[in-house]
Amino acid sequence: MSLRHPVTTRFAPTPSGELHVGHVLAAARARRLADVHGGSCLLRVEDIDTARTQNPMWLTGLFEDLAWLGLHFDGEVMVQSRRMKVYEQALNRIRSLGLLYPCFCTRAEIRAEWAAMARAPHDGECPHYSRRCRNLPADRVQELLDKGVPHAWRIDMQRVQDLVGCLKWEDLRTGTRLCIPSECEDVIISRKDTPASYHLAVVVDDAEQGVNLVTRGEDLLACTPLQRALQAVLGLPTPLYAHHMLLRDVSGNRLSKRDKARSIRSLREQGFSPQRIFRSLDCALNRGGIWKPE
Repeated sequence: MSLRHPVTTRFAPTPSGELHVGHVLAAARARRLADVHGGSCLLRVEDIDTARTQNPMWLTGLFEDLAWLGLHFDGEVMVQSRRMKVYEQALNRIRSLGLLYPCFCTRAEIRAEWAAMARAPHDGECPHYSRRCRNLPADRVQELLDKGVPHAWRIDMQRVQDLVGCLKWEDLRTGTRLCIPSECEDVIISRKDTPASYHLAVVVDDAEQGVNLVTRGEDLLACTPLQRALQAVLGLPTPLYAHHMLLRDVSGNRLSKRDKARSIRSLREQGFSPQRIFRSLDCALNRGGIWKPE
């Protein structure tokens, strides 16, 4: 596979904590790929999930940390919370194709259902949805809607497969990958407190910004088939992907945003220089992703 020229990448942090070394790895890789291939690297703030969004000063702190690190980005900063009408249009397109259904299940009900099964998830693992509401009779669905029962909207991935078939996408590390929509979860696309899901927003934004190379952590590898399917449904281009390894501590645990000691602000206050932080990242990659403040 070959990179498309000119290359356009992006760094898309979520305002759910201070910028930390894991963010820096993602930002530096995106910036480097754009520079090596004579392209551009964009900055996008993925703050669509209001439950996880920090106070407005987060954006100021982000800019300060990036400037101190010497990381710069091209063009205007895209902020998802300012683009709700754009996502609503995409949502209506999916709805018009008959691919959405209302889900009246609460998170507690879904977890309880999984707990009663032999394949209950491990602690911290998100249980998959059983598609129970997809099979509700139409008159029962209408009754619940008329009563104003709270609900979210899920996408029927079997219907998606009937519409677009099986698909492919490319990853720089792992090669050609297959997307079988019916094997993807019927994820929530819209809910009252979050009008558009991350998955919907990210494919719409990548297309609008002309992103043709998505570089991000390997924790998002599993959701790429779903996003590939959404691209097909909406008639959007599919970028090339590059999922990089995640940083872990010396015990092998994934670095967490909750650990303030690894935030850029904290490292700066401890006397770290940007050069020292970047050297520590290079060393971590040579150790298979194990990071320690060197």
